[in-house]
Amino acid sequence: MTHQSAATAVAAAAHAEMANCIRFLAADAVQAAKSGHPGMPMGMADVATVLFTRFLKFDAADPAWADRDRFVLSAGHGSMLLYALAYLTGMPGMDMEDLRAFRQLGSKTAGHPEYGHAPGIEVTTGPLGQGIATAVGMALAERMAAARHGDALVDHHTYVIAGDGCLMEGISQEAISLAGHLKLGKLIVLWDDNSISIDGATDLSTSDDNLARFEASGWETCRVDGHDPEAVAAAIAAARDTDRPTLIACKTVIGFGAPNKQGTAATHGAPLGDDEIAATREALGWTHGPFELPESALAAWRAAGARGATNRAAWQNRLDTTDGSVRDAFQSTLSGDLPEGWDTPLKAHIAGLIADAPTVATRVASQKALEALVPAIPAMVGGSADLTGSNNTRIGGMTPVKPGDYAGAYIHYGVREHGMAAAMNGLALHGGFIPYGGTFLVFADYSRPSIRLAALMGVRAIHVMTHDSIGLGEDGPTHQPIEHLASLRAMPNVKVFRPADAVETAECWALALQNKGGPSVLALSRQGLPTLRKAESEDMPSARGAYVLAEAEGGARQVTLLATGSEVMLAVAARDTLQGEGIPTAVVSMPCWEVFAEQDGAYRESVLGAGTVRVAVEAACGMGWDRWIGDGGAFVGMDGFGASAPAPKLYQHFGITADALVAAAKARL
Repeated sequence: MTHQSAATAVAAAAHAEMANCIRFLAADAVQAAKSGHPGMPMGMADVATVLFTRFLKFDAADPAWADRDRFVLSAGHGSMLLYALAYLTGMPGMDMEDLRAFRQLGSKTAGHPEYGHAPGIEVTTGPLGQGIATAVGMALAERMAAARHGDALVDHHTYVIAGDGCLMEGISQEAISLAGHLKLGKLIVLWDDNSISIDGATDLSTSDDNLARFEASGWETCRVDGHDPEAVAAAIAAARDTDRPTLIACKTVIGFGAPNKQGTAATHGAPLGDDEIAATREALGWTHGPFELPESALAAWRAAGARGATNRAAWQNRLDTTDGSVRDAFQSTLSGDLPEGWDTPLKAHIAGLIADAPTVATRVASQKALEALVPAIPAMVGGSADLTGSNNTRIGGMTPVKPGDYAGAYIHYGVREHGMAAAMNGLALHGGFIPYGGTFLVFADYSRPSIRLAALMGVRAIHVMTHDSIGLGEDGPTHQPIEHLASLRAMPNVKVFRPADAVETAECWALALQNKGGPSVLALSRQGLPTLRKAESEDMPSARGAYVLAEAEGGARQVTLLATGSEVMLAVAARDTLQGEGIPTAVVSMPCWEVFAEQDGAYRESVLGAGTVRVAVEAACGMGWDRWIGDGGAFVGMDGFGASAPAPKLYQHFGITADALVAAAKARL
């Protein structure tokens, strides 16, 4: 044997031992938990070992280093791959006891990776396809940040491990199409091409040529043996030297090493069993017990985790010595904090609205608010799912992001609501950006899974959802949201704002921007609405979630009319009638239920009017309103789908009128 071949053999043996660390940590943890997915980590251990030891730019001592490569485990069911890598490379906050506690209550090592629970988890994954789609946003954020701050501070790749299921989900097509169009050359997807799904072989349900599919969307593609480390390394090296995103199809054996179950669905979502793990140890020559690792392999892994320290130190030096204004801008946007004085132009804008009292659709009012906000907050990046002119999400001076030109601040997402919402999550997770994106409220159905993940992760993404009721008119019931407000309000950690006029719209924008801990939805009207707020306020009434817009006069309050959005003006008209009949009536505007629910009980009671007749109105279904109107209250709204007609005709047809409010109130006095 020559010296070179001997060295190659030693390197191969070292690689195998390091990869087997991943395999057995995964198998042992799943077995201890009595549930989990050992097959994917065992099958992709070779690919992950090559990536983390030879290519991934990271420093395990500082997992949040701003210029690290991002690694997204889109196939989140294989979470033990990620947890094993975090432990093996020496990331602080991940120890062997955490691996032993896999899938247990309160553990960092949840069944699927959860952002913020443990180091190295860039995004919550599990719902298939979400990871690859979020990674598109991360890769786009990297290019946009580099265009703003320079390659010396921002120059990294985004890697994804995706499975067959990720590529079957529809969101993957939206994601790969957008990434290919934008030429995100620093996005590299490693496909775990094992031809197995839960039901069995993938040919039970699909015969796609995924390489041809990706190529059609503008990607580079190649196919390698996922258990040949040199072939994997060559493919990754080539992928790093192109201006297009790359798919590397890694042909693997699911559950690699398990002699009786490898290559079958039996290894996908269940423990291997004690006998099969013992057989796997024998087959792979692994003489170590459960959760035991050879010192040489662990030392090699720790060295791999530390190899990025020099790069990180050099980057820190570049940051420290760069021009002060560039450094300050970079650090300011990365912090996620709003810049000092950001709300000064907004306050001036609100004062002007109160003085001028315009009648405008809240979607138009939103655009006017953006004209005050976007120049003051450089981190804001807008977009729309091919509805820019309808959503009013782009202001003058915003240049679009284009293939190869990422200096703009507006993204044309195309008709890809789901992909847009996931990319927005990626932009926010990467850091340096506050994304907002527009579509119609009815199409929240298309973007809901990504909104839910944003809520679960606590990620600030602002969804501008216009055409928020039957008030959109002639487009009819396919486009008229009915149940959507209720369904979004039902989602934990989502703030749903439905402003009544231009003033509330500006305030709700401010509140959404300050909501760093989760996504916000701005539900905005197509039809014009009058300005209802007549006087300036020292504070921001919408910041309490609900407030008394017009108090009862002529005696103690007897009736409280509750409303959101375009129906607040109906409540004001009904109040005029009731007051004229000697019935003291108050109007409460409720732009955000979630914020109102956070207020103290005394404030809520003062707004809702204890002991008064409560009548609520909203051009949507009544689900959830019982919480505010009580058992004796009344609701005026929708109990079925809408229809195609001019908006005023629809309000009359469905009985959502001031007269209906008056009648409901008087019937309960």
